Formats: sequence, C-alpha cells, structure tokens
Amino acid sequence: MTHNELGEWGEAYATDYLIKKGYTIHERNWFYNKAELDIICQKEEDMLVIVEVKTRNSDFFGDPQDFVTPSKIKNIVKATNEYVISKDLDVEVRFDIIAILKNKEREELSHFQNAFYHF
Repeated sequence: MTHNELGEWGEAYATDYLIKKGYTIHERNWFYNKAELDIICQKEEDMLVIVEVKTRNSDFFGDPQDFVTPSKIKNIVKATNEYVISKDLDVEVRFDIIAILKNKEREELSHFQNAFYHF
C-alpha cells in the first residue's frame, strides 16, 4: 500500500468508526487555501467536530498523533474558521485526532478528543 493509499484507507476507516459511534459526517477532505480538513462531523447539535486523521504503518518514528505540528494546527484552525463562517454556523468547535497504526501485525485506532485548542 502506498503512502497515499494508506492515508485514504485511514480516512475511510476513521469515517466508518465515527459513524458507528453516532457521528454525522458533513464533509471529507474540505479544502481552504492549502489547508485540508480531513473529516467534519457532528454528534451533539451545538458541537462541530473537526477530525485530523493520521495513519502510519509503523510507530518507529513516533505515534501518528505526534505528526500534527503547530503549523498544521494553525492551518486546520484557519480552514475551520472559514468553514464555520461560510456555512453561517453557530456552534462550538472541538478538534480531535484519530491516529491509526496499520500493518501486517496490527490495526489500531486511537481517538483523541479535544486533542488541541485553537490559539
């Protein structure tokens, strides 16, 4: 599986997981400028959840969630602000990370709620 295929698989896997947990998926791969929001979803009416999905085939270089850098967070927040304004939403926003490790030996998903705060 190539890097891009693994990423696409991870996002589909994360989407299925969220649906099973009762989330409604609004958008996948929503772009604003160069920033991409992997999954935009909702469970409670007044809480929009932005999910960054990180899929890796090894944790040798660190856990998948460790790859969400401050500059990545800044771009996610910028894109989220644009999404909320463009859709005229009156909601709280929560930022989650879903980290997936997938290789021949294991398939592991970790869901970190409130993984980071906008600044």
